Amino acid sequence: MRHYDPESAPNPAAWLALDEQERIQLAEAHHRAARIKLPNVKAHAAFHAIVENQIAEGHAPAVRAMARLTRDGLSRHDALHAIGSVVAEQFFEALNTKDEDIARTAQARYDSAVERLSAKDWKSRQGE
Repeated sequence: MRHYDPESAPNPAAWLALDEQERIQLAEAHHRAARIKLPNVKAHAAFHAIVENQIAEGHAPAVRAMARLTRDGLSRHDALHAIGSVVAEQFFEALNTKDEDIARTAQARYDSAVERLSAKDWKSRQGE
């Protein structure tokens, strides 16, 4: 795989055959080529890779969220951002909690939050 376009789902087998760093570099290259201004292109690309990994692996909540968000009017790229925002929220919570059982409950909280994502809420959070 030599090119990444967040508007088109990568072939799952080809995507997962790549090293994680290669996946991130492909997402970085796309954003640089598109001249998208980001505070931290490397972090942004890492979140793209995380969500693409979940979709390629068939993680049901992420797959359902992608289908729902695009059906409800988000571009695939925006849907990746919406799902990635939930990933970021979960990371932030894990870093800032004193809950020693975070590992046990984090996946369930993430899955629940992804299942609740809507295009309307995402657009509202983006000021649209």
